[in-house]
Amino acid sequence: MLKAWYKKNTVEAGCDEAGRGCLAGPVFAAAVILPSTYKNEQLNDSKQLSKKTRDQLRVDIEKNALSWAVAMLDNTVIDEINILNASIRAMQEAVKILNKKPELLLIDGNRFKPYENIPHVCIIKGDGKYMSIAAASILAKTHRDEYMLNLHEQFPQYNWAQNKGYPTREHKDAINRYGITSFHRKSFNLNEQLRFNF
Repeated sequence: MLKAWYKKNTVEAGCDEAGRGCLAGPVFAAAVILPSTYKNEQLNDSKQLSKKTRDQLRVDIEKNALSWAVAMLDNTVIDEINILNASIRAMQEAVKILNKKPELLLIDGNRFKPYENIPHVCIIKGDGKYMSIAAASILAKTHRDEYMLNLHEQFPQYNWAQNKGYPTREHKDAINRYGITSFHRKSFNLNEQLRFNF
């Protein structure tokens, strides 16, 4: 069972993103505030779960969360500000549209930019430690997967229904064969993408 809270008696929002390592498509982020009584033994890092379990948990989280929000930034913004900055901004956007203001943000990973004077703590592999971050990881991933599934209908040759825009051999072979679409990221250089600037 993951931890229910980081700081007791505090309104905490777990935040996570999906799509950071992709060659195509947007980055999605979610922010989730769970009730202190929330329990679900299946809840875990979305990458550790089957699609069926993720989809079931998404319904449960969206039904029972005190507040939840999902935001996305498209590939043109990612190309402009790089994927690390886009991931952080997407998490901030998700926090902005919560209908309840959190008192503490639990951020998956090790980088974040302070937002609206709300204290935050970065937790490496937090989606496998805290329920609210795990819930955010599930919402970010399921909403993004749904988006990429719809895009697949327009561009079936890249098989985004399967790879969701990640750099699989099949996806890279399709780029070599067909070129890129308007949904591909044009600046995917790892060193550039990890530059942290505001």
